[in-house]
Amino acid sequence: MQISYLMNPIISIRDLSIDFVKEGETTQAVKHISFDVHRGEIVGIVGESGSGKSVTSLSILQLLPAPPAKYPNGEILFSQEGLEIVDLLHCSKASIQEIRGHRIGMIFQEPMTSLNPVITCGKQVMEALQVHKKISFAKAKQQTIEWFEKVKLPDPLTTINKYPHQLSGGQKQRVMIAMAMCCNPSLLICDEPTTALDVTVQKTILSLIKELQQQQNMGIIFITHDLGVVKEIADKVIIMYKGEIVEQNSTSNIFLHPEHRYTKALIACRPALHSKGEKLPIVSDFMEKKKENVISKQPASVSIPKKEIVMEVRNLVVQYPSRSNFLGKIKSHFTAVDHVSFTILKGETLGLVGESGCGKTTLGRTILGLIEPTGGEILYDGKNITHLTKDEIKQLRKDVQLVFQDPYSSLNPRLTIGAAIAEPMKIAGLHQDSHTRKRQVAKLLDQVNLSGKVADRYPHEFSGGQRQRIVIARALALNPNFLVCDESVSALDVSVQAQVLNLLNELKNELGLTLLFISHDLSVVRFMSDRIMVMHKGKIVEEGISENIYNNPQNPYTRELLQSVPGT
Repeated sequence: MQISYLMNPIISIRDLSIDFVKEGETTQAVKHISFDVHRGEIVGIVGESGSGKSVTSLSILQLLPAPPAKYPNGEILFSQEGLEIVDLLHCSKASIQEIRGHRIGMIFQEPMTSLNPVITCGKQVMEALQVHKKISFAKAKQQTIEWFEKVKLPDPLTTINKYPHQLSGGQKQRVMIAMAMCCNPSLLICDEPTTALDVTVQKTILSLIKELQQQQNMGIIFITHDLGVVKEIADKVIIMYKGEIVEQNSTSNIFLHPEHRYTKALIACRPALHSKGEKLPIVSDFMEKKKENVISKQPASVSIPKKEIVMEVRNLVVQYPSRSNFLGKIKSHFTAVDHVSFTILKGETLGLVGESGCGKTTLGRTILGLIEPTGGEILYDGKNITHLTKDEIKQLRKDVQLVFQDPYSSLNPRLTIGAAIAEPMKIAGLHQDSHTRKRQVAKLLDQVNLSGKVADRYPHEFSGGQRQRIVIARALALNPNFLVCDESVSALDVSVQAQVLNLLNELKNELGLTLLFISHDLSVVRFMSDRIMVMHKGKIVEEGISENIYNNPQNPYTRELLQSVPGT
């Protein structure tokens, strides 16, 4: 469909600066940015955490608390046919409340925190319709059902009476889309709306947003740190770095002819462009060099897996009770892991990929002894570890460690990171002397490229990538031979992700580690793994060498996963 942008823009941001003032200190979050969004146009804003992209979007609807937010200069002009142009920065509270949700809709990153957990999904959409459209309850209910059909929610008549926790992540995001679009806004702001979703769900949500946008001819500001997503959906791309727009152009030009070093860096950092055995370039490789050069591919030191089997899983089954009668007797079970068998060789990285709910995390936690299996065996170094005593489990934990998905929730906010890293040593009886433990903590921090001097700081004082390094350091505290990495880079920006993936590979080769790498991101799994297993509905549906799985998938589900990767 050919789109004309000759009309006045819906939103025009002119020379906008945003400061945050705290205790007399001013931090410049956004510096003199300007851009337009037209009706029928999707503008992608890309940048790492802290680049100013979300702050910019929140300022459009006056959602930043002021103070501490302050606008030293600039204007945000909003125009709609038949209405006068409004400067959203300086309009009245009544005007902005009328515009929010009605003329400008917003979809947030995490639907579970955006939806009210004690109100049904249907009622939340109906409330938006009644407030902005001033229609009756019956009409609002009918329109909500129609919107649930438009966003392709299963059985809308039943779904309107469900609470958010009763829906999957993708379904909750569909409810958010219905709520944001039900009043037919002329502009939709999407702030990382697919970041937390699996690739197949992400693909359907992106297709849905684009389909509805074309039906209603609205403008969209799509904020993300994922260039693949932007390539899939946007007409124009804006690249933000440290509060400034460093480049803006059509999507094709950004990807084919990037001009700024930072844009080149973001494109180069993506694991999808690199094969195993390469070291991922990182943003600083580009930003520290004044020449507009492209970093050449760097070989990483590679450890060749030995033929020796370090772990063997035989016919493993994990079931949970799903229904019970009024006496508490279990009537049926849900099978999370369904007769799974595989081996892991010493020194290799085995990738485990699949969508949420496929059983991959349950499998990883069962290997660690955190979940008791219903049936089957797990052999580690030839010993059956499925039914161990407390002392035997304690010994196993020294050898097999877990790197968690969310470093912030896995670190105690009341402990310094030095204390958090030393804690497992203390429990396991390693390095009894506190001075020895401190030296070991400093050594571990050094191994993950952090200074030992930061040991006295608390988790909130670190970025997401730094916290993930701290979690890796803690996992290495007991000198394990085997690491289970469960979605350990899924929440990180692409450049930070590249740093952590490089670090894991370096540590694996330096320390002779064996890795089970669990993720829903196929490009990351391909980059990290020697072999890949694809899991679907509790079963391993395909297994093989990484390049074979990626280039010649045999199972229809594997093919679907690969086709769903954005930007491919």
